[in-house]
Amino acid sequence: MRLHTLHLQAFGPFADTHAVDFDALSGDGLFLLHGDTGAGKSTLFAAICVALYGEPPVDRNLKLRSDHAAPGLLTEVTLEATLAGKRLKIRRIPAQMKPKVRGDGDTPQKAETYLSQWSLDSTGHGRWEALSKSHREAADEIKDLLGMSRQQFCQVVLLPQNEFTKFLRASASDRQDLLGKLFHTHRFGAIEDWLAARKNTLAKQRDQARNDVLRLAERTQQEAGTDLEPEQGAPLASDPTTLTAPAIAWATALHTKAATHEKNAATTAANAEKELAAFRDREIAVRDLAANQEAHRLARQQLDTLEEQAEQQADLARQRQRALQGQKVAPLLSAATTAATQNTQARQDEHQARTLLNSEHTTLSPDELTTTGQHLRADIGALRALLPDENTLQQYRTDLQKLQDERQELAQDLLDAETWLNDAPQRREALKTRLETARTAENTSRQHTAALALLTDRLDAAKRRDAYTKKITKAQQTLLTAQAATKEAAQEYIDVRRRRTDGMAAELALQLTDGEPCAVCGSPTHPNPAAPHPDQPTAADEQAAETRHRNAQDAQEALQSELRELTEQAATARGEAGGDTPLADLTAEHTTLQQHLATALEAAADTGPATEELDSLDQQHTRTESTRTETATRLAAVDTGHDRLSTQAQDLEQKLATARADTPTLTHRITQLTQTADRLSTAADRANTTARTATDHQLAAERAEEAVRTAGFDTLDTATQALLTDDALNTLEEEINQWREQRAAATTRLQDPALTAAAALPPANLDEATAQLDAATTHHTHAATQAAHATARTRALAALLTQLTTHIQHLEPLEHAYRTVDHLHGLVNGTSPSNKLRMQLESYVLAARLEEVVAAANTRLVRMSENRYTLIHSDERAFHGARSGLGLKITDAWSGKDRDTDTLSGGESFFASLSLALGLADVVTAESGGQALDTLFIDEGFGTLDEDTLHNVLDVLDSLRAHDRTVGVISHVPELRRRITHRLHVRKATTGSTLAVITEAAE
Repeated sequence: MRLHTLHLQAFGPFADTHAVDFDALSGDGLFLLHGDTGAGKSTLFAAICVALYGEPPVDRNLKLRSDHAAPGLLTEVTLEATLAGKRLKIRRIPAQMKPKVRGDGDTPQKAETYLSQWSLDSTGHGRWEALSKSHREAADEIKDLLGMSRQQFCQVVLLPQNEFTKFLRASASDRQDLLGKLFHTHRFGAIEDWLAARKNTLAKQRDQARNDVLRLAERTQQEAGTDLEPEQGAPLASDPTTLTAPAIAWATALHTKAATHEKNAATTAANAEKELAAFRDREIAVRDLAANQEAHRLARQQLDTLEEQAEQQADLARQRQRALQGQKVAPLLSAATTAATQNTQARQDEHQARTLLNSEHTTLSPDELTTTGQHLRADIGALRALLPDENTLQQYRTDLQKLQDERQELAQDLLDAETWLNDAPQRREALKTRLETARTAENTSRQHTAALALLTDRLDAAKRRDAYTKKITKAQQTLLTAQAATKEAAQEYIDVRRRRTDGMAAELALQLTDGEPCAVCGSPTHPNPAAPHPDQPTAADEQAAETRHRNAQDAQEALQSELRELTEQAATARGEAGGDTPLADLTAEHTTLQQHLATALEAAADTGPATEELDSLDQQHTRTESTRTETATRLAAVDTGHDRLSTQAQDLEQKLATARADTPTLTHRITQLTQTADRLSTAADRANTTARTATDHQLAAERAEEAVRTAGFDTLDTATQALLTDDALNTLEEEINQWREQRAAATTRLQDPALTAAAALPPANLDEATAQLDAATTHHTHAATQAAHATARTRALAALLTQLTTHIQHLEPLEHAYRTVDHLHGLVNGTSPSNKLRMQLESYVLAARLEEVVAAANTRLVRMSENRYTLIHSDERAFHGARSGLGLKITDAWSGKDRDTDTLSGGESFFASLSLALGLADVVTAESGGQALDTLFIDEGFGTLDEDTLHNVLDVLDSLRAHDRTVGVISHVPELRRRITHRLHVRKATTGSTLAVITEAAE
């Protein structure tokens, strides 16, 4: 990939249209991108990422639309680049809001993508040929040509040194995360996850299968019972090995025992059934004999009882004959009785009706009673004509009560209005006082607010003053320690330099070679060269001592500078705090003033309510005055109406009182007279009925007496006593017939030969035969139950054995599969004892990639470190059970020992991480399809290098340039501006950032 041009428009901090000509910048293969912090250096790389992938780098939440751009200028980015031999132009317009063409406001602008390719026609002329406007097609084409994702591109094209310094010093797990994203080894992690999931699934299936086997074993134990001893050799949950073949052998043995028990129980049940049949036949014979003997005894007893009832049956026959004679005169007897009853009832009714009459009416004849009733009904008609006047009087009374209620209500309203008007002046004065108090508190709160703001600033300054004072004390102590260290380092440096000077002859002697002239005297012979002392310092020792002295001086100067800055800041804070007033005093004063302000604000808050209440009071006063006048007028009118209606009611009341007599209302008087008239009519009717029924009773009695004498009865009472109802007569006949039938049946039964023969035999012993049969039945039932239980148990055990065999056949492959997957998961996850390095599969794959990265990195690191440092990949087992495989150390050729990467200094860490970044870029490029990355960006980190190391690093970058690569360096280091001739300067301003290309000649 090689970049040619980049066009920005309203993008990020760049408000206008800007262009970057990478072909011109990369004329020497190396260019510098510099500018103030926040100017937009990294935004250029973000624009490249947006052009290629349609989105900014994955680690930046970048706002694409420039806040400084003109409203009508769309945000867009256009990149020309050569990818896999194809020169492409990619133009991206992100989604944004733009002004409407007509009217005010904004309208959405959809995201747009334009992909074109530079091609030559048949005449050799070039032109841009459109390839696609589809986001998806453009993304697929670019990704296929680049061969890497957006995350990989951002990682290997822009080399962020801070990230690779973290990678250099990271733990194995953190290093695995980065490498896994770059090399897409998540599929190996997915294998581990799949094995873990598969292991869990198989574990659940296996545990379920084990539970099924244990459940069936428990059911088998329950079915077997204690007599088969199922506990011996039973499967155990604590010993999974007993859940397969041993379980089947155990269940088979129980089934065999159960079959033997079933055979023995069946034999016992058959013998018991034969015995039961014999005792059942004997019991039936004894029961028949006992029944015949009992039947003969009951027949004899019944016949004797019936013979004793013969005289009683004769009396019943005579009673039946007299009842039949009485039935012939029963209608006349009934008619005489009915007539007598009706006459008696008529006399009682007449007497009862006359008791309800007034005393002056009780002795009147039927005709007189009728005439008196007719006179009363005429008086009732006259009273009904007066009923409407009674309703009118009630209405007068209702209206008078309403007028009286209204008079009282109006009088109370008039009193309330006058009372309120009398109290209004006092309320007005109280509200005026409240309003004045609130306005005074409002002015006071403004004064307290201003004072509180000043006091808050003083309080904050006092806190800074005290904090700076503590820091100054601590810095002074640290400075004293640093001064002592500087003094000690200076003394050490002087001592080493003196001892080296004293032994300089020995140091020169070590460089002498026989036959070569001495650098001091020129003699080729060296008869007595000086020998070094045992503690002779070397040049390296002197340089190290000088470095320590210089570092100590730098540390002391830095602490002195920090102390001066703290002292100045403390003085500034003290002046803002108003001197050395203690913080506690200022805090107390601040709290008090806050309380006073809260009190004043609370009082001032009453201004609005007091004003509103005063206005409301004035409005209420006007309304109350009007109400008082209106109420007085209405009260006078109501008094006049009440007096007039009261006179009319009194006149009508006197007229109705005369008509009511001694009753409360006309209705009561009418009801009273109506009741009296009705009673007179009833008494007259019942007196006539009494005379008529007396005549009927006399005629019916004479006819009945003549018929009774003819039927043979002496009197009416004798004939009446002989009468029976039809039901009683039928019952009497049934009783006579039943006695005759029972006597004949008992006589016939005593003549039965079987009963006669049974009576001649000894009494049958049914209890003994029944007891013997019950015992045999109990024995047979027990034997049959035992046999049925044995059969059911054998069948149940056979069924459970079949189910158990099926479940064990299901369990065995699960056990084997789980052991296999568990072993594989342990190997892949690094937890198996077979994996001695405890290395995960993904780590194993990444370890191979890391070896390639380290090998590629060392080609640059050796040059940058002047053959001192070499990165090595370690897959040794980590301590304390940690995972292995991605260890990274550095070999120091000066000491010949391996070191941890976090022991490198800042500059050493920079070029080591830069080497790693470059090596990683090479490996990722090869991994993603081998597409060459002709343009790289290196972000910061050069400020940690000394001059010589910086020279070595630039030499390595020159070597990249020698391989036709363009390297863009993003840095603030001034030395790079002198070393790199082509530069792109990003300047920031209040109206947006701008770009300027600077060459050495132009500068």
